[in-house]
Amino acid sequence: MENYIVSARKYRPLTFESVVGQQHITSTLRTAITSNKLPQALLFCGPRGVGKTSCARIFAREINKANATEEIKDADFAFNIFELDAASNNSVDDIRSLVEQVRFAPQQGKYKVYIIDEVHMLSTNAFNAFLKTLEEPPPHAIFVLATTEKHKIIPTILSRCQIYDFKRITIQDIAEHLKYVADQEGVETEEEALHLIARKADGALRDALSLFDRLASFGYGKITFQGVVENLNILDYEYFFKATDLIFAADVHGLMLLYRDVLSAGFEGQHFIAGLADHFRDLLVAKSPATLELLEVGDAIRARYQQQAALAPLRFLVQGLKLVGDCDKQYKAATNQRLHIEICLMQLANMFDTSEASEKKKMSNN
Repeated sequence: MENYIVSARKYRPLTFESVVGQQHITSTLRTAITSNKLPQALLFCGPRGVGKTSCARIFAREINKANATEEIKDADFAFNIFELDAASNNSVDDIRSLVEQVRFAPQQGKYKVYIIDEVHMLSTNAFNAFLKTLEEPPPHAIFVLATTEKHKIIPTILSRCQIYDFKRITIQDIAEHLKYVADQEGVETEEEALHLIARKADGALRDALSLFDRLASFGYGKITFQGVVENLNILDYEYFFKATDLIFAADVHGLMLLYRDVLSAGFEGQHFIAGLADHFRDLLVAKSPATLELLEVGDAIRARYQQQAALAPLRFLVQGLKLVGDCDKQYKAATNQRLHIEICLMQLANMFDTSEASEKKKMSNN
Protein backbone atom coordinates (compact mmCIF):
# COMPACT_ATOMS: atom_id res chain seq x y z
CA MET A 1 0.00 0.00 0.00
CA GLU A 2 1.42 3.36 -1.07
CA ASN A 3 2.24 5.82 1.71
CA TYR A 4 -0.09 8.82 1.76
CA ILE A 5 1.57 12.25 1.59
CA VAL A 6 -0.42 15.29 2.67
CA SER A 7 -0.90 17.95 -0.02
CA ALA A 8 1.04 20.60 1.93
CA ARG A 9 4.15 18.39 1.61
CA LYS A 10 3.43 16.85 -1.77
CA TYR A 11 2.92 20.23 -3.44
CA ARG A 12 5.57 22.18 -1.53
CA PRO A 13 7.20 24.51 -4.10
CA LEU A 14 10.63 23.45 -5.37
CA THR A 15 11.31 26.48 -7.59
CA PHE A 16 10.69 30.21 -7.27
CA GLU A 17 8.16 29.98 -10.11
CA SER A 18 5.99 27.56 -8.14
CA VAL A 19 5.80 29.77 -5.01
CA VAL A 20 2.23 31.09 -4.68
CA GLY A 21 1.43 34.74 -4.03
CA GLN A 22 4.93 36.03 -3.13
CA GLN A 23 6.17 37.35 -6.49
CA HIS A 24 7.61 40.50 -4.87
CA ILE A 25 9.92 38.26 -2.80
CA THR A 26 10.84 35.64 -5.40
CA SER A 27 11.69 38.18 -8.13
CA THR A 28 14.01 40.06 -5.74
CA LEU A 29 15.76 36.86 -4.66
CA ARG A 30 16.18 35.72 -8.27
CA THR A 31 17.72 39.07 -9.19
CA ALA A 32 20.11 38.88 -6.23
CA ILE A 33 21.25 35.41 -7.36
CA THR A 34 21.69 36.25 -11.06
CA SER A 35 23.55 39.51 -10.28
CA ASN A 36 25.64 37.70 -7.64
CA LYS A 37 24.78 40.33 -5.02
CA LEU A 38 23.96 37.98 -2.16
CA PRO A 39 23.36 39.33 1.35
CA GLN A 40 24.98 37.20 4.02
CA ALA A 41 22.00 37.43 6.36
CA LEU A 42 18.33 37.49 5.36
CA LEU A 43 15.24 37.67 7.56
CA PHE A 44 11.98 36.26 6.20
CA CYS A 45 8.97 37.62 8.15
CA GLY A 46 5.26 36.97 7.76
CA PRO A 47 2.25 34.90 8.88
CA ARG A 48 2.38 31.11 9.11
CA GLY A 49 1.94 28.98 6.01
CA VAL A 50 2.84 31.62 3.39
CA GLY A 51 6.09 30.11 2.08
CA LYS A 52 8.94 31.48 4.23
CA THR A 53 10.72 28.16 4.83
CA SER A 54 10.02 26.96 1.28
CA CYS A 55 11.59 30.12 -0.17
CA ALA A 56 14.57 29.73 2.18
CA ARG A 57 15.19 26.16 0.91
CA ILE A 58 14.78 27.17 -2.74
CA PHE A 59 17.14 30.11 -2.23
CA ALA A 60 19.71 27.83 -0.58
CA ARG A 61 19.66 25.41 -3.55
CA GLU A 62 19.63 28.08 -6.25
CA ILE A 63 22.64 30.06 -5.00
CA ASN A 64 24.81 26.94 -5.14
CA LYS A 65 23.47 25.92 -8.56
CA ALA A 66 24.20 29.41 -9.90
CA ASN A 67 27.83 29.12 -8.80
CA ALA A 68 28.36 25.42 -9.60
CA THR A 69 30.70 23.97 -12.19
CA GLU A 70 29.31 21.77 -14.98
CA GLU A 71 30.34 18.58 -13.14
CA ILE A 72 28.17 19.33 -10.10
CA LYS A 73 25.44 21.40 -11.80
CA ASP A 74 22.78 18.72 -11.20
CA ALA A 75 23.60 18.14 -7.51
CA ASP A 76 20.85 19.01 -5.01
CA PHE A 77 23.39 20.47 -2.51
CA ALA A 78 21.49 18.95 0.42
CA PHE A 79 24.71 18.74 2.45
CA ASN A 80 25.17 22.51 2.08
CA ILE A 81 21.85 23.32 3.75
CA PHE A 82 21.52 23.23 7.53
CA GLU A 83 18.17 23.78 9.24
CA LEU A 84 17.70 24.64 12.89
CA ASP A 85 14.33 24.85 14.60
CA ALA A 86 14.79 27.63 17.14
CA ALA A 87 11.56 26.63 18.90
CA SER A 88 13.28 23.54 20.32
CA ASN A 89 16.97 24.51 19.92
CA ASN A 90 17.03 27.94 21.51
CA SER A 91 19.84 27.77 24.07
CA VAL A 92 23.30 29.35 24.00
CA ASP A 93 24.85 25.87 23.55
CA ASP A 94 22.76 25.24 20.42
CA ILE A 95 23.95 28.50 18.87
CA ARG A 96 27.57 27.88 19.88
CA SER A 97 27.40 24.49 18.18
CA LEU A 98 26.06 26.21 15.03
CA VAL A 99 28.82 28.84 15.15
CA GLU A 100 31.44 26.06 15.35
CA GLN A 101 30.08 24.48 12.14
CA VAL A 102 30.09 27.81 10.31
CA ARG A 103 33.90 28.00 10.35
CA PHE A 104 34.29 25.06 7.95
CA ALA A 105 33.96 25.62 4.19
CA PRO A 106 31.62 23.37 2.14
CA GLN A 107 33.11 20.31 0.43
CA GLN A 108 30.94 20.82 -2.64
CA GLY A 109 29.49 24.07 -3.96
CA LYS A 110 30.35 27.62 -2.95
CA TYR A 111 28.02 28.31 -0.01
CA LYS A 112 26.76 26.73 3.19
CA VAL A 113 23.28 28.05 4.01
CA TYR A 114 21.96 28.03 7.56
CA ILE A 115 18.16 28.27 7.87
CA ILE A 116 16.96 29.13 11.37
CA ASP A 117 13.19 28.73 11.65
CA GLU A 118 11.11 30.51 14.33
CA VAL A 119 14.18 32.58 15.16
CA HIS A 120 12.20 34.79 17.58
CA MET A 121 12.20 31.81 20.00
CA LEU A 122 15.94 32.13 20.66
CA SER A 123 16.80 33.27 24.19
CA THR A 124 18.41 36.68 24.69
CA ASN A 125 21.74 35.02 25.53
CA ALA A 126 21.50 32.90 22.38
CA PHE A 127 20.86 36.02 20.28
CA ASN A 128 23.91 37.70 21.83
CA ALA A 129 26.07 34.62 21.15
CA PHE A 130 24.97 34.77 17.51
CA LEU A 131 25.60 38.50 16.95
CA LYS A 132 29.29 38.48 16.07
CA THR A 133 28.96 35.60 13.59
CA LEU A 134 25.96 37.26 11.96
CA GLU A 135 27.83 40.54 11.60
CA GLU A 136 31.06 39.04 10.20
CA PRO A 137 30.32 35.57 8.77
CA PRO A 138 32.94 33.77 6.67
CA PRO A 139 32.46 34.34 2.91
CA HIS A 140 31.06 30.82 2.38
CA ALA A 141 28.23 31.19 4.97
CA ILE A 142 24.76 32.66 4.40
CA PHE A 143 22.09 32.84 7.09
CA VAL A 144 18.35 32.80 6.38
CA LEU A 145 16.25 33.51 9.47
CA ALA A 146 12.49 32.96 9.41
CA THR A 147 9.92 34.26 11.89
CA THR A 148 6.21 34.91 12.35
CA GLU A 149 6.91 37.53 15.03
CA LYS A 150 9.45 40.09 13.85
CA HIS A 151 8.74 42.41 16.81
CA LYS A 152 10.27 39.83 19.19
CA ILE A 153 13.67 39.95 17.49
CA ILE A 154 16.19 42.29 19.09
CA PRO A 155 17.14 45.39 17.02
CA THR A 156 20.82 44.42 16.86
CA ILE A 157 19.85 41.26 14.92
CA LEU A 158 17.41 43.15 12.66
CA SER A 159 20.06 45.72 11.74
CA ARG A 160 22.37 42.96 10.47
CA CYS A 161 19.77 41.37 8.15
CA GLN A 162 18.20 42.16 4.82
CA ILE A 163 14.49 41.96 5.69
CA TYR A 164 11.84 40.39 3.43
CA ASP A 165 8.19 40.79 4.44
CA PHE A 166 5.93 37.98 3.21
CA LYS A 167 2.26 38.84 2.82
CA ARG A 168 -0.91 36.87 3.37
CA ILE A 169 -1.84 35.04 0.17
CA THR A 170 -4.98 36.35 -1.52
CA ILE A 171 -8.17 34.28 -1.60
CA GLN A 172 -8.02 34.19 -5.41
CA ASP A 173 -4.43 32.87 -5.46
CA ILE A 174 -5.24 30.19 -2.87
CA ALA A 175 -8.40 29.13 -4.72
CA GLU A 176 -6.49 28.83 -8.02
CA HIS A 177 -3.78 26.72 -6.38
CA LEU A 178 -6.40 24.48 -4.75
CA LYS A 179 -7.97 24.01 -8.19
CA TYR A 180 -4.56 22.97 -9.57
CA VAL A 181 -4.09 20.46 -6.72
CA ALA A 182 -7.64 19.14 -7.20
CA ASP A 183 -6.97 18.55 -10.91
CA GLN A 184 -3.73 16.73 -10.12
CA GLU A 185 -5.42 14.54 -7.49
CA GLY A 186 -8.58 13.90 -9.52
CA VAL A 187 -10.82 15.61 -6.96
CA GLU A 188 -14.08 17.08 -8.28
CA THR A 189 -14.70 20.58 -6.87
CA GLU A 190 -17.12 23.49 -6.97
CA GLU A 191 -15.65 26.97 -7.48
CA GLU A 192 -17.47 28.48 -4.50
CA ALA A 193 -16.28 25.62 -2.27
CA LEU A 194 -12.64 26.44 -3.07
CA HIS A 195 -13.21 30.14 -2.40
CA LEU A 196 -14.80 29.28 0.96
CA ILE A 197 -11.80 27.09 1.92
CA ALA A 198 -9.46 29.92 0.86
CA ARG A 199 -11.38 32.44 2.95
CA LYS A 200 -11.34 30.12 5.98
CA ALA A 201 -7.54 29.67 5.62
CA ASP A 202 -7.03 33.43 6.24
CA GLY A 203 -4.09 33.88 3.86
CA ALA A 204 -2.20 30.70 4.84
CA LEU A 205 -1.77 28.28 1.93
CA ARG A 206 -0.62 25.44 4.19
CA ASP A 207 -3.86 25.72 6.22
CA ALA A 208 -5.88 25.75 2.99
CA LEU A 209 -4.20 22.56 1.76
CA SER A 210 -4.83 20.86 5.12
CA LEU A 211 -8.52 21.78 4.90
CA PHE A 212 -8.57 20.58 1.28
CA ASP A 213 -7.25 17.14 2.30
CA ARG A 214 -9.80 16.87 5.10
CA LEU A 215 -12.72 17.84 2.86
CA ALA A 216 -11.61 15.58 -0.01
CA SER A 217 -11.70 12.65 2.44
CA PHE A 218 -15.07 13.76 3.82
CA GLY A 219 -16.59 14.01 0.34
CA TYR A 220 -14.95 10.84 -1.02
CA GLY A 221 -13.04 12.74 -3.73
CA LYS A 222 -15.63 15.46 -4.26
CA ILE A 223 -15.68 18.89 -2.59
CA THR A 224 -18.99 20.77 -2.69
CA PHE A 225 -19.97 24.15 -1.27
CA GLN A 226 -22.53 22.54 1.03
CA GLY A 227 -20.00 19.95 2.18
CA VAL A 228 -17.53 22.70 3.13
CA VAL A 229 -20.21 24.60 5.05
CA GLU A 230 -21.27 21.50 6.99
CA ASN A 231 -17.82 20.08 7.66
CA LEU A 232 -16.18 23.35 8.72
CA ASN A 233 -19.32 24.60 10.48
CA ILE A 234 -19.26 27.90 8.59
CA LEU A 235 -21.96 30.55 8.56
CA ASP A 236 -22.31 30.63 4.80
CA TYR A 237 -23.35 33.50 2.52
CA GLU A 238 -26.99 32.38 2.47
CA TYR A 239 -27.61 33.52 6.06
CA PHE A 240 -26.35 37.01 5.32
CA PHE A 241 -28.10 37.39 1.96
CA LYS A 242 -31.35 36.29 3.65
CA ALA A 243 -30.81 38.58 6.66
CA THR A 244 -30.19 41.54 4.33
CA ASP A 245 -33.32 40.74 2.28
CA LEU A 246 -35.33 40.72 5.54
CA ILE A 247 -33.78 44.06 6.56
CA PHE A 248 -34.73 45.50 3.16
CA ALA A 249 -38.29 44.27 3.74
CA ALA A 250 -38.28 45.75 7.30
CA ASP A 251 -39.33 42.26 8.46
CA VAL A 252 -38.38 42.37 12.16
CA HIS A 253 -40.10 39.07 12.99
CA GLY A 254 -38.37 37.27 10.12
CA LEU A 255 -35.00 38.56 11.36
CA MET A 256 -35.69 37.25 14.88
CA LEU A 257 -36.57 33.83 13.48
CA LEU A 258 -33.46 33.80 11.28
CA TYR A 259 -31.27 34.68 14.26
CA ARG A 260 -32.89 31.84 16.22
CA ASP A 261 -31.91 29.45 13.41
CA VAL A 262 -28.32 30.74 13.58
CA LEU A 263 -28.15 30.05 17.33
CA SER A 264 -29.83 26.65 16.90
CA ALA A 265 -27.13 25.70 14.39
CA GLY A 266 -24.55 26.21 17.17
CA PHE A 267 -23.06 29.53 16.06
CA GLU A 268 -22.05 32.34 18.42
CA GLY A 269 -24.04 35.58 18.21
CA GLN A 270 -20.83 37.59 17.82
CA HIS A 271 -19.79 35.36 14.92
CA PHE A 272 -23.07 36.21 13.18
CA ILE A 273 -22.86 39.96 13.76
CA ALA A 274 -19.21 40.06 12.60
CA GLY A 275 -20.23 38.15 9.46
CA LEU A 276 -23.04 40.63 8.84
CA ALA A 277 -20.52 43.49 9.06
CA ASP A 278 -18.35 41.73 6.45
CA HIS A 279 -21.44 41.27 4.27
CA PHE A 280 -22.32 44.99 4.43
CA ARG A 281 -18.72 45.83 3.56
CA ASP A 282 -18.88 43.50 0.54
CA LEU A 283 -22.17 45.10 -0.57
CA LEU A 284 -20.48 48.51 -0.34
CA VAL A 285 -17.60 47.21 -2.49
CA ALA A 286 -20.04 45.69 -5.01
CA LYS A 287 -21.82 49.01 -5.60
CA SER A 288 -19.00 50.34 -7.78
CA PRO A 289 -17.19 48.68 -10.72
CA ALA A 290 -14.02 50.44 -9.51
CA THR A 291 -13.97 48.48 -6.22
CA LEU A 292 -15.53 45.22 -7.46
CA GLU A 293 -12.09 43.57 -7.67
CA LEU A 294 -11.87 43.84 -3.86
CA LEU A 295 -14.67 41.28 -3.64
CA GLU A 296 -12.81 37.96 -3.30
CA VAL A 297 -15.58 35.49 -4.19
CA GLY A 298 -16.54 33.34 -7.16
CA ASP A 299 -18.49 34.67 -10.15
CA ALA A 300 -21.90 33.36 -9.03
CA ILE A 301 -21.66 34.94 -5.55
CA ARG A 302 -20.24 38.15 -7.04
CA ALA A 303 -23.34 38.46 -9.25
CA ARG A 304 -25.58 38.06 -6.18
CA TYR A 305 -23.65 40.76 -4.32
CA GLN A 306 -24.08 43.16 -7.25
CA GLN A 307 -27.79 42.39 -7.44
CA GLN A 308 -28.35 42.98 -3.71
CA ALA A 309 -26.05 46.02 -3.60
CA ALA A 310 -28.19 47.73 -6.26
CA LEU A 311 -31.12 47.68 -3.77
CA ALA A 312 -29.15 49.20 -0.86
CA PRO A 313 -28.71 52.98 -0.54
CA LEU A 314 -25.09 53.95 0.10
CA ARG A 315 -26.10 55.93 3.18
CA PHE A 316 -27.76 52.86 4.72
CA LEU A 317 -24.69 50.67 4.18
CA VAL A 318 -22.36 53.22 5.82
CA GLN A 319 -24.67 53.78 8.81
CA GLY A 320 -25.40 50.04 9.01
CA LEU A 321 -21.69 49.22 9.17
CA LYS A 322 -21.27 51.62 12.09
CA LEU A 323 -24.28 50.18 13.93
CA VAL A 324 -23.15 46.57 13.43
CA GLY A 325 -19.56 47.49 14.40
CA ASP A 326 -20.79 49.08 17.65
CA CYS A 327 -22.94 46.01 18.36
CA ASP A 328 -19.90 43.75 17.87
CA LYS A 329 -17.76 45.88 20.23
CA GLN A 330 -20.42 45.93 22.98
CA TYR A 331 -21.40 42.25 22.65
CA LYS A 332 -19.14 40.88 25.41
CA ALA A 333 -20.34 43.47 27.93
CA ALA A 334 -24.06 42.94 27.21
CA THR A 335 -26.08 41.30 30.01
CA ASN A 336 -28.53 39.70 27.55
CA GLN A 337 -26.44 39.02 24.47
CA ARG A 338 -29.28 37.54 22.41
CA LEU A 339 -31.49 40.59 22.98
CA HIS A 340 -28.51 42.85 22.27
CA ILE A 341 -28.20 41.46 18.73
CA GLU A 342 -31.96 41.30 18.17
CA ILE A 343 -32.18 45.04 18.99
CA CYS A 344 -29.39 45.71 16.48
CA LEU A 345 -31.30 43.78 13.79
CA MET A 346 -34.49 45.73 14.59
CA GLN A 347 -32.61 49.02 14.31
CA LEU A 348 -31.17 47.97 10.95
CA ALA A 349 -34.63 47.15 9.60
CA ASN A 350 -35.96 50.50 10.84
CA MET A 351 -32.88 52.33 9.52
CA PHE A 352 -33.31 50.88 6.03
CA ASP A 353 -37.00 51.84 6.06
CA THR A 354 -36.07 55.43 6.96
CA SER A 355 -33.08 55.54 4.61
CA GLU A 356 -35.13 54.27 1.65
CA ALA A 357 -37.91 56.76 2.35
CA SER A 358 -35.45 59.68 2.44
CA GLU A 359 -33.82 58.41 -0.78
CA LYS A 360 -37.19 58.32 -2.58
CA LYS A 361 -38.06 61.78 -1.27
CA LYS A 362 -34.71 63.11 -2.49
CA MET A 363 -35.30 61.61 -5.97
CA SER A 364 -38.85 63.05 -6.19
CA ASN A 365 -37.53 66.53 -5.29
CA ASN A 366 -35.01 66.29 -8.12
